[in-house]
Amino acid sequence: MASSSSPSSSMENPRSKPNPPSCSPRPPPHLSTPPRVQSISPYSRTIYSDRFIPSRIGSNFALFDLAPPPPPSSSVAASSSDSTRDDFGSGSYSALLRSVMFSPATPDAASQQRVLSSSGSSSSSPSSSSPFATPSRNIFRFKAEIPRATRRALFEEDSLQAVSPINSKGPRKVPRSPFKVLDAPALQDDFYLNLVDWSSHNVLAVGLGNCVYLWNACSSKVTKLCDLGAEDSVCSVGWAQRGNYLAVGTNLGKVQIWDASRCKRIRTTESHRLRVGAIAWSSSLLSSGSRDKTILHHDMRAQDDYISKLTGHKSEVCGLKWSYDNRELASGGNDNRLFVWNQHSTQPVLKYCEHTAAVKAIAWSPHLHGLLASGGGTADRCIRFWNTTTNTHLSCMDTGSQVCNLVWSKNVNELVSTHGYSQNQIIVWRYPTMSKLATLTGHTYRVLYLAISPDGQTIVTGAGDETLRFWNVFPCPKSQTTDNLNNIGGTSYVRSYIR
Repeated sequence: MASSSSPSSSMENPRSKPNPPSCSPRPPPHLSTPPRVQSISPYSRTIYSDRFIPSRIGSNFALFDLAPPPPPSSSVAASSSDSTRDDFGSGSYSALLRSVMFSPATPDAASQQRVLSSSGSSSSSPSSSSPFATPSRNIFRFKAEIPRATRRALFEEDSLQAVSPINSKGPRKVPRSPFKVLDAPALQDDFYLNLVDWSSHNVLAVGLGNCVYLWNACSSKVTKLCDLGAEDSVCSVGWAQRGNYLAVGTNLGKVQIWDASRCKRIRTTESHRLRVGAIAWSSSLLSSGSRDKTILHHDMRAQDDYISKLTGHKSEVCGLKWSYDNRELASGGNDNRLFVWNQHSTQPVLKYCEHTAAVKAIAWSPHLHGLLASGGGTADRCIRFWNTTTNTHLSCMDTGSQVCNLVWSKNVNELVSTHGYSQNQIIVWRYPTMSKLATLTGHTYRVLYLAISPDGQTIVTGAGDETLRFWNVFPCPKSQTTDNLNNIGGTSYVRSYIR
């Protein structure tokens, strides 16, 4: 009994001595293990291998669409005994190899066992019975696919909204009331004039009657710059880009240049025959538009009154704006025309005739080169957008009331329009959808005047009700963290006089 060995002990100990060859049946040639070649070296050494076969018990290969072996067909079951041996040598061995590699815990284990049990009585062609045949779909395609409706182009408009981070604060809220109001006696109710402008040094210039007043937004100090006398009146004001010089257009066709820091007039030109209602600066070049239908370029470095005259409008020029790169000048007139000029042209290079009323409201986008917005008067009521680079009309928005002014935000892709007949409102738009962010009311007359602060957050509006109202409508620049409302006289509601 002591010399006999049980089968269980030999199974637990793989190093136990094997039975003699004569006592065990010879395995088939395709399942036999190659004989191990013994080393003839006199020194015994341990041979290490770098091969590592991981355990795949926890793997679920059904996700990768590894097709299970197909059931045996009746036509193949009638094959010869030689075919049966061939099937055992190909399909059964492959199924056994799959079972060993992927473990019996995989979802296809039951089907593999059926193949092993029926391999002696059924067969199929090696190409169709092998579980490693080419699957019907890509092996790396995960079954939990994204619905087709959600797989869209990355840069489509809707998909951008879908993948963009959700703003937990919701839409930006714009205060519906002004935080400061200045009384401005004698502020004229004339659609064709431009009597308010805000400098880069945070000083507001306002034309009241025959005088020009300067209001310092940091200190709220009011300074009287000039008095034109009883025979003349102020029709337009415009700051130079550096904020040092102020141009004043008068009812008698004069253009005066003032040094605001010293309250001193440094130049006067009398080239226009009628009132000058529009002024625009481009570095040292000053452009003035007049009721005499002409636009004059004045070079502050030259002694001549003007260096060039632009003709093309058939009525008073009431809107004038240089582009941010100082390469294009847009002009609007009471002839319902919008013209675009370059630096050297004396005739318009682009002509737009879609408006049906006077074009005073003009604004160049600071975000996109060549994007121009224009607004029409009472009979038109539309804001139109143009691409001056491609000479195309982009879109049109009917606002329902007279468009008096337009200004783009410097910080976000939004713009503000002020309106006259019949609603006298201020609207904040998001471009290019032209959805309304806010509608501001408070003026009792047409909102004819508009300017934006140097930081791009605050606008000031003026109307024939002789008030200037300050509104905080735009967010601060991304690089700016402090609240600049303190730089324009405080955040609380204040009403005071500008003179």
